[in-house]
Amino acid sequence: MQIHKEGKVQVTLTMIIMTLLYALILYYGSAAVKFIALAPYLFVAQTIISFYADPQRKYQGEEKGYVCSPNDGKVVVIERVFENKFIHKECIQISVYMTFFDSHCNWIPVSGKITHISHQEGNFHRAFLPKSSTENEQTAVVIETPEGHKVLTKQIAGAYARRIVTYSNVGDCVIIGDGLGFIKFGSRMDIFVPVESEILVKIGQKVRFNQTLLAKLPQKSENNKAAKVPLSI
Repeated sequence: MQIHKEGKVQVTLTMIIMTLLYALILYYGSAAVKFIALAPYLFVAQTIISFYADPQRKYQGEEKGYVCSPNDGKVVVIERVFENKFIHKECIQISVYMTFFDSHCNWIPVSGKITHISHQEGNFHRAFLPKSSTENEQTAVVIETPEGHKVLTKQIAGAYARRIVTYSNVGDCVIIGDGLGFIKFGSRMDIFVPVESEILVKIGQKVRFNQTLLAKLPQKSENNKAAKVPLSI
């Protein structure tokens, strides 16, 4: 499995250090110590590789009208909320929580044009808690579709996360499945879609980036006069 560019140095250094330590244990330790030490060695190796894995999964579905999961993980929130910072109206919030064993690369969930990006400093509550959506450190990205819908994606740091990477810029025209960024260590992503959208997932469902569709957008935006946004530059 390919390692994401954000983790090549970390994975290499971790595996070198862990292998050297385990080699010392194999050389000096008793048979019992060697056996016991094997478990944490394999656990750390599996965790760090899973975390920085880049499965090279390409989106192959419909380009327009759908919102795809931007990350691997489990759906922990589906609720109707009033989003008062970026969209300023009622939306449906879908939150996907990532464990240490989920790949932490993030992807564009919907085709359109990026109209807003901002970073908020904050706390580092455990990412599955509801208050992490508003209080934790996060990066917000708003994408406007060609039909005039606004979809908000938040990259949210968790209890152990200390770095959020976002590749896009305001004004970029993006396609569903493009690279969005990376969140380093346990975290979640919140996706806000129009309230009229058809939700295609349920609480507790495991989702996969660029494969699992989260929602189907309404045929027309709430405001029929919304400007059309081109998909190509």
